[in-house]
Amino acid sequence: MRYVFDDFEVSVDAFEIRKSTELVAIEPQVFSLIVHLIENRERVVPKDELIEAIWDGRFVSDAAVSSRIKSARKVLGDDGQTQKYIKTVHGRGVRFVGDIARPPPTETPQSGDETTSTASQDFMFQDIRFCHSADETKIAYAKAGNGPPLIKTANWLNHLEFDWQSPVWSHIFLDILQSHTMLRYDARGNGLSDWDVTDFSLEKQVEDLEAVVEASGLAQFPLLGISQGCAVSVVFAAGHPEKVSKLVLLGGYARGWRLAQSPSMQEETEAMGILIRSGWGRNNDAFRQMFTSLFMPDAPPENQSWFNELQRMTTSGENAANLLDALGNVDARAYLADVKAPTRWFTVAETCACH
Repeated sequence: MRYVFDDFEVSVDAFEIRKSTELVAIEPQVFSLIVHLIENRERVVPKDELIEAIWDGRFVSDAAVSSRIKSARKVLGDDGQTQKYIKTVHGRGVRFVGDIARPPPTETPQSGDETTSTASQDFMFQDIRFCHSADETKIAYAKAGNGPPLIKTANWLNHLEFDWQSPVWSHIFLDILQSHTMLRYDARGNGLSDWDVTDFSLEKQVEDLEAVVEASGLAQFPLLGISQGCAVSVVFAAGHPEKVSKLVLLGGYARGWRLAQSPSMQEETEAMGILIRSGWGRNNDAFRQMFTSLFMPDAPPENQSWFNELQRMTTSGENAANLLDALGNVDARAYLADVKAPTRWFTVAETCACH
């Protein structure tokens, strides 16, 4: 479902908002709030209904609700005085008052086009659901494909919808889906999962994985860990040997950057955290390109452009900086000897050589 008003296009299925074709950075709860107001635009939506729809009925303060409404207005270029799109009816609630237009037609692929292949159509379908971690953080997870299950652990910067269409991840996912049913999820503070979190410790990341596994109902499965997901996978496999049939690790580490890097590299990473906190979400391509060049210096322009947008879409600067800080303290070395599953460890260089 898509909704169009003025220069904005809201895509419910893709979980994104575009203004004049440009993606708009938005937190998951704010997106859900805007969609709920649009879908119920014929009436005033009371606060209690918003809490039930956006927060699953959990207790939240009036200040939290007001903050999300303020953020929603900011995303749409609106404010509390103008109230062009979101109008407050005192004592009653809020209502979306923008004029929804007919969405632009969707182009139909021509016969014989590569996008009409069965594999591509299957690949583009994923079932997104939500579960709750041990501390009640909402975690978004997705299931796609056919065949035996495989779970991919969350890594640095994930967005279930945005990754699905990316030039960096899409070909990897398509390869996996040829032979497996893949489950993956957005880590806390990322993508479609809750952004209102402060604890990004290894322990909490493992609890997020445990919640996804429990929600999936799977008894046994191979586990794929990439980057920060490797340490999470190792700890989970050590604690749940009956569940993990195989362990595949790519480009990861058992020690965080504070434990493994030289003093000079630690200083550089600390400085990166400060820059992330202050400029992660800015509408400044040059600023975002600096981080892109650090993470993927040899990537083609299309991939770098996607990663620039990923920074804005996936999380806030505060969350990215807090996550980077927490990753510095990761230490999974004590769990390595307890892993019983057959394990294959790949370096990034080995993976590139394979391609």
